[in-house]
Amino acid sequence: MQLWSFLLAFTAIPILASSYQFNPLEHSAGIAPYFTPHDPPLQSSPPQGCNVTRAAYLIRHAAIYANDFDYETYLEPLVKKLQNTSQDWSSTKTLKFLSNWTAPIDEEHVEKLTRVGLQEARSLGASVRQRYRDLKTPQRIWSSTAERTAKSAQAFISGFTNDHTTLINLTQIEESKKAGADSLTPYKSCKAYSSSYGSDQSSAFGKIYTKPIIARLNAEAHSFNFTQDDITGMFELCGYETVIRGSSPFCSPTLFSSDEWLGFEYTNDLMYFHNTGYGRDLSPVLGFPWVNASVAALDDKTSSQELYFSFTHREVPPTVIAALGLYNNSAYTGANKVNGTMPDDTINYNRAWKSSEILPFLTNIGIEKMSCQSYGYGEGEYYRVLNNAGPQPLVGCRDGPGGSCSNKKFHSFIKERGDLFGDYNKACGVNDLPSSLSIYAA
Repeated sequence: MQLWSFLLAFTAIPILASSYQFNPLEHSAGIAPYFTPHDPPLQSSPPQGCNVTRAAYLIRHAAIYANDFDYETYLEPLVKKLQNTSQDWSSTKTLKFLSNWTAPIDEEHVEKLTRVGLQEARSLGASVRQRYRDLKTPQRIWSSTAERTAKSAQAFISGFTNDHTTLINLTQIEESKKAGADSLTPYKSCKAYSSSYGSDQSSAFGKIYTKPIIARLNAEAHSFNFTQDDITGMFELCGYETVIRGSSPFCSPTLFSSDEWLGFEYTNDLMYFHNTGYGRDLSPVLGFPWVNASVAALDDKTSSQELYFSFTHREVPPTVIAALGLYNNSAYTGANKVNGTMPDDTINYNRAWKSSEILPFLTNIGIEKMSCQSYGYGEGEYYRVLNNAGPQPLVGCRDGPGGSCSNKKFHSFIKERGDLFGDYNKACGVNDLPSSLSIYAA
């Protein structure tokens, strides 16, 4: 009996002494600082017996002070309201910090990279160089022409080359409405795309999750009259202030609970899902040109370049995710009822689509080509996809080591995706615009 009691007590220790701590910065959607989700927790390094021979990456720009929409809609109005209120914050419980808090953002810095962002871009370059230390330094890296994408690429080059920046040329691709799919911003030429898609669904759930928060904070601060937009701005300041100053009182667990953070995250998931994800049939069409061009570059035996890195905006990585069929809530349901998996009146906690994992600042999607001699698998070439350094096995295309995909099956998979999503002009409602991405072949 004594031994049984000891074993029972011992097995209970891990549950009672759990070390898990909720990190709001990993649930901040498109404002999340860069991190690797490790979901699924597959080995990031090449599988046993495999060596990477080529790789192509699409990378979102590094952390910025704020984007225009967030600043004008949530942040600036909240800051002005805080500056003009008569509320005595020292008398509150969770909002005392507002007595001395100053805004980290002004209109002059909107859309500009932060110092933290530049350092993270440099660090990413250094870590990628270490990951592919046996491959040639690329001759060129590409970015769209926006200042934040170009400067992110330059910082990445500095880290990759240890400040020998002349080793790599940065080629900037114009963000043109006439470029069609031959661009790192294909949505700009697409008449069918609208940045407003997803706002109705996210607003609907936003009203639900913010209601109790508004009631709680208004009970603390009677003179302020918190609104839904105020609450959204406060959640966003956690991420933005952190990538500006290194930390933020808006991230405090005494201000917002983990349940409330999951509400904020889901509201953003709804917006991205319907704007650039599976909620719109257009999304994979916008992402496929990069996928197809990257695979062609990895297979181009006439090219001496082994690594391809391109920098873009937050709109594009989710479309590439959709083109590849990753993070699909209904992938194994036998029915493609994607909208039913993202209700706008309650959280689907078991969803695969989580914007915090898909598009934090510096989010990067990589396609690796590998040469493998691995136990239990045929010798040859295999491909795998990584999202933020974490392997993401393709649905129906994972017959190789570590969830990778064999050469023949991978190219069959890409062809099938092209048959489904390869008609850019038709889907976008345009005529005679380039329907493929050719920048890597130039």
